[in-house]
Amino acid sequence: MQLYPMKFSPITKNTIWGGNILNKTYGKGDANSKIGESWELSGVQGNISVVKNGFLADNPIEDLIEVYMGDLVGDKIYKQFGIELPLLFKLIDANDQLSIQVHPDNKMAKERHKAYGKTEMWYVLDAKPGATLINGFKEKTDRATYLKHLNNGTLNQLMNNVEVKRGDVLYIPAGRVHAIGSGIMLAEIQQTSDITYRIFDWNRTNDKGESRELHTDLAIDAIDFNKPTIDKENITIEENRSSVLVKTPFFTTNMLKLDSTVEKDYYKTDSFVVYMCTEGDAIIHTIGNDPVTITKGETVLIPNEISTVRLQPKNSVEILEVYI
Repeated sequence: MQLYPMKFSPITKNTIWGGNILNKTYGKGDANSKIGESWELSGVQGNISVVKNGFLADNPIEDLIEVYMGDLVGDKIYKQFGIELPLLFKLIDANDQLSIQVHPDNKMAKERHKAYGKTEMWYVLDAKPGATLINGFKEKTDRATYLKHLNNGTLNQLMNNVEVKRGDVLYIPAGRVHAIGSGIMLAEIQQTSDITYRIFDWNRTNDKGESRELHTDLAIDAIDFNKPTIDKENITIEENRSSVLVKTPFFTTNMLKLDSTVEKDYYKTDSFVVYMCTEGDAIIHTIGNDPVTITKGETVLIPNEISTVRLQPKNSVEILEVYI
C-alpha cells in the first residue's frame, strides 16, 4: 500500500512554566496539567512520535523510515540521517518565562554529546499585549562582561528583549542566547536535538523548593556574544502561494495563507514536507488516498513519494509548510 499524509499522537511535556492553553484550547494531554510543550512530530530518542491515522497507525516514525527510507523522508535525507527524523516540531505555551539558555552547534554537540546541534525558529501564534522574548544580546559583549552579570544576577541587563505579536517570526541559530517570555504561544521548528544549556532560571524553584540545574560551564563556550543582525524576520505574506519565513541550511519554513484551493508540486523537493496548521482548517487531497483534514493545532507529514498535494481550505487557513 502507498504512503499517505500522516498524523501523530502528540507527546506533551509538563513544565514549571507551562499553562493550560495546549490542553484546553488545543486538546493536547491532561486537562489538569501545566503543559508547556506538545511535541507534534519527533525523532528524539525516548520521544519517538507514533502514527495515529491510516493503516500505519501505532507505528513509530523511525520504524517507518527504516522500512520506507527515501520514499518517506527523501533520498538525500535518508542517506545523511538514516532512520532519524532530522527535525522536531513543537507547540509551546509559555504561561511563565522560560530560562535564559543556549544550544550548541553541530560541531560542539557532536564532540560533547554525539548528537546534532540545535538551530530553531519561532512562529508566534499568540502573545499578550507587551509580551517579550529574548533574542541574543542587545549589544556585542564579551566573556568577562557576561560572567560578571551572570554572577551578579543581572544578566537580563545584557539581553535583547523583543516585544512580539501574533505572526512574528524569529530565527534562533545555535549559539544565540535566548528565552521565551511569559504570555506567549508559539510553534517551534528545530533540528532534532534535546540539548539545552540552561544559563539563568530567574531564581525559580519547584514545589519542593529545588532549583533547576544550570549549565554555566557548558554554555560559556557555546555562546555567540554578538548582537543579532535583526530582531525579527522581515516577511511578506502573499495569499494562495508559499511565502518564505525562514530559509536555513537545516530547514525551510514557508507560510501558506489560503482562501482558495491550491495545488502544490513537490516533485523536485526530495524531502518530506510537514504542515503545521496555525489557523482555520483545510482538506489535504493526494492521489490514491482518502482526504485528510488538518485543523488549527494539528501537524501532518507528507511523505516524499507524494509529489502533488491539493489543499482545499474551509473559508481561510494558515499553514506552516516545512521541508529540508
